[in-house]
Amino acid sequence: MSKLPINLTDLLRQRTVEGERIEYKAGWNPDAIIRTVCAFANDFENLGGGYVVIGQDCDANGQPVFPPVGLADNQLDKIQQELLADCQLIQPPFFPVLSIEEVEGRKLIVLWAPGGQNRPYKAPEAVTANKKTWHYYIRRYSSTVEAKGETEQELLSLAAKVPFDDRYNQSARIDDLSKPLMQAFLQEVGSTLAEDAPELSVEALARQMNVAGGPTEAPWPKNVGLLFFNETPERFFPCVQIDVVWFPEGAGGDRFEEKIFKGPLARMTREALSYIQRNFLRETVIKHPDRAEATRVWNFPYAAIEEALVNAVYHRSYEEREPIEVRISNEELVILSFPGPDRSIRLEDFQAGRALSRRYRNRRIGEFLKELEMTEGRSTGIPKILKEMAANGSPAPLFETDDDRLSFVIRLPRHPLSLVPSVGGGEVTGEVTGEVTGEVERLLRAVAGEMSRQQIQVALGLKSEEHFRTAYLKPALIAKVIEMTLPDSPRSSKQRYRLTTLGRRWLDAHSGGG
Repeated sequence: MSKLPINLTDLLRQRTVEGERIEYKAGWNPDAIIRTVCAFANDFENLGGGYVVIGQDCDANGQPVFPPVGLADNQLDKIQQELLADCQLIQPPFFPVLSIEEVEGRKLIVLWAPGGQNRPYKAPEAVTANKKTWHYYIRRYSSTVEAKGETEQELLSLAAKVPFDDRYNQSARIDDLSKPLMQAFLQEVGSTLAEDAPELSVEALARQMNVAGGPTEAPWPKNVGLLFFNETPERFFPCVQIDVVWFPEGAGGDRFEEKIFKGPLARMTREALSYIQRNFLRETVIKHPDRAEATRVWNFPYAAIEEALVNAVYHRSYEEREPIEVRISNEELVILSFPGPDRSIRLEDFQAGRALSRRYRNRRIGEFLKELEMTEGRSTGIPKILKEMAANGSPAPLFETDDDRLSFVIRLPRHPLSLVPSVGGGEVTGEVTGEVTGEVERLLRAVAGEMSRQQIQVALGLKSEEHFRTAYLKPALIAKVIEMTLPDSPRSSKQRYRLTTLGRRWLDAHSGGG
């Protein structure tokens, strides 16, 4: 009995509705099931195929019903025998992975039909008919439909065009796949296959996960397997890396600091995101004298960065010898990847959050990222970036590409009210939160040039030195919006205070306030 690379119980418990990648059948219906298997094998949208759950009924909204109707024990062998014969009727023959699962004490048969290597496939309209008529089938939302007219011609044009990530890599060996990495993935996604994995060989486990294939005497790993389950995928795919570059003086400055992330795709992405979050994201808290609630803003919202970077990992070409680059300055965070979006997508649709891809470049990479809950897929990335930037009060992101669609750039502008973090040795230093209270704001507006402590107190109309130091001066120094002219002699009689570059920028951003 085969096991699936997903947790079926969790999938059903999440009440996943029927859609392009899953179909529920209350009983054994060979005609409809073979047509759907054929449609998943054709994988017209490059989504990675799909699943047919037999013995699971659903309501009018396509949601699974509990407990499932299930299949009787004496049906299981009969269905499997008929399925073996019926799948040979698909042209060319296509055999989904079959698993018998138990949910709430009921037996289900699950067919996993990944996108086929030899599309297009066609299946008989009725497998039980004496005179059979074959058609090409594809998925349209939650339905299996016959491919006709222009759709049929487009499907035929996909012949032998297996996406790069789903192809066999004949320069690698099965042993290049890491069993510990595969097991860790299965554990993380809650797959029941994780229970059997320790007893399986690398090849057997890789075949179960559909990251390897080919004849028994000459098995090959697939590119997606090497990208996720090899410790050094750059051996096979040069420049599979994320470069995070910090420009303390701006992109046109002479100084920059660079950190390069390599390794299995999911780990590399998570480590790069963690590094960015830890070193370059800062929250600014602005307190207001007229109300208790403070304003909190981030220089760059993490959720928008996460979506943009995972989007680049998902949609870049792994045949291109160019890294993903994250360029960070005090003014913006830029993510550059190659190549650009499909020509069918207009740039103005990106800006409006309406970009819809007809077909995905990396169907298997997207499948694994979705299982790891790193992406939702289905063109939700751009709208989420727009939403997160707006929720933070940030300027709208910018999406750029060239006429030949050779590259794709996502620009996330810094929030104009956020503090700019100081930098030392390439790492952002200082407190996580820079706090500009109402008192600090008054001080900033009072400082003109270089002023002594007494001069600033007089300008503010304050008599108590202790109160001035506690409520005004110290918080402003901690927030790095003012600085001492003699930092090495803080108690010098010649000590003066002046605005920092950060303080002047903050004032410029608040020029309309009082």
